[in-house]
Formats: sequence, C-alpha cells, structure tokens
Amino acid sequence: NCYDETWRGEQLIWPPYGVRNVERGVITAREGQHIRCNYGSKLSMIDHWFGKVLDTIDQNDLWDDTMVILCTDHGHYLGEKDIWGKPGVPQYEPLGHTPLYIAYPGIDATEIDALSTNVDINATLCDLFDVTMQHETHGVSLLPLISGEQASVREWALGGIFGNWVQVYDGHRKYARAPVDDGFPLSLWSNRWSTMPIKRIDPPWPMPDDRAVLDFMPGANIPVIRQMFQPGDLLPYWVHPRVGEHHLYDINIDPDEAENRLGGQDEKDMVELLNQGLRAVNAPDEQFQRLGIG
Repeated sequence: NCYDETWRGEQLIWPPYGVRNVERGVITAREGQHIRCNYGSKLSMIDHWFGKVLDTIDQNDLWDDTMVILCTDHGHYLGEKDIWGKPGVPQYEPLGHTPLYIAYPGIDATEIDALSTNVDINATLCDLFDVTMQHETHGVSLLPLISGEQASVREWALGGIFGNWVQVYDGHRKYARAPVDDGFPLSLWSNRWSTMPIKRIDPPWPMPDDRAVLDFMPGANIPVIRQMFQPGDLLPYWVHPRVGEHHLYDINIDPDEAENRLGGQDEKDMVELLNQGLRAVNAPDEQFQRLGIG
C-alpha cells in the first residue's frame, strides 16, 4: 500500500460495521488509519482506470455527442464520529451526500448548487432520449439544471434506513424522523426475499410466514411479498428501531452535524416537508403511523 508503507499487519480492507469501534476496542486507531489508507489506494485505482475511459473518449473525439455520468449509491463511514461501515445510524453526510458528476456536450465545467437524488438520473436519461416512462417514477430530470434554464428542480430529497429513520433534506436542513411508540406497524415489501451474498448457509433471518401476502406497491402493477411484523418477532438484522431518536441538522452552519437542533419552527417545518414528500411518493399508510406524522 503506497499510502501506508509502514504497515506490517494483516491487510484490512473492509471495516467492521459499528459505532464507537475505536472507543470500544473493536479496532485500534492505527487499524482505522490503515483502513482509510486502503480506501485511498482504491480511489487511486479507480482514478487510473476511469481515466482510461476518459482518455478513450478524448482519443476518439466523442465529447460532442457523449454524456458521462459518474455517481455512486451511498457513502461508507471510515471513522467519522467513530462510525464504521453502514451501521444503524441516520444518514450523515459521509453516507448520504454522494458525488454526482455530469459531462454534457457543449456545457462548460461548473458547479451547480442544487438538490438532486439518484432517482433523478433515470428521469434525466429518459428526458434526454425523449422516452415516456410507462410506470410511476419519483425522479426529476436534471437537464434544466445542466442547461442553466432552472436553478433548482426539487425542493426535497428523501432517504432513510429500513425500520428506522426516514429523513428529508431541503438543501441545508436535514431531518431524520425515528419511529415512535414501539416502532410498529412494520412491513417488508420485496420482490426477492434475499439475494445478498453471504458466507453462512443458515443466516438468522426471518422467513415469510402465514402473515405474508401478495400486495402492490404504489405505482407498480406487479405484486410483491409483503411480510408484516409485530413486536417480539425476529426482525431483519438491520432493524433495531431507535424509537423517538429524531435528528435535525443545519448543514450550512454545522457541516459536521454535531448539534441536534430539534424543537422550534424548523422542526415543525421539516415534519411538514417529510409528510409532503412521503405523500408525493405514495408511501403506505403504515409509514405515517409508524413515524407518528400525518
């Protein structure tokens, strides 16, 4: 590893998922440094090979009719707030604020300060190729932003963690709403029970039972399995509801998300915005009940 030449221990690439890992002795501060160095090596590798893609576009003079989009699904905690991996915490900036780079023919390089989310990429491509989508979508085309016709295309973006926080972001305020009461009702809606590659052949995961039904998610005409859970059930391993632990941060004045600004008009505004966003995507009624809003 060119970024950690003094390391002589086992190569650590993937951090153990958890909160306060260094504080609790799960890993040492030095091991955490080595993990971050390996991340740096991966970035260098990506830079090298992605650079070859861009070089090929240069060599073939393709920029006049080629659009390039570079994005990712989510971030990964590498020690920020002593958080590692993707444990059950709200989507702080290292996880939720993902890169989006777009090269578009005839548009000079610039930075656009506007809110977007990953589902907007689908809408953008459909707009670019004049495709009419035959199903419901939550995305908004980014072409008006790219061309400079509009300064913004959306007022909010939704995110969250299944069974835990649902959050809304308006461009500077981030509100993560936790479940209330006992964290129920809760259902898992899925067209696949699990295709996650794991080493165990008998993972301690709940399987569908006689409460499972075929149901339709909003905007879809193909049914999925809807498994309803209740208190006392074995829940999917990532579900440990932090009941009542709401979070509100103002990224503009607190980029490290250190001060929880609950209370006052800001929280009321963000609860209303979350309500608005969930209704716009036709969230099921049980979601509003679970979060204690609406």
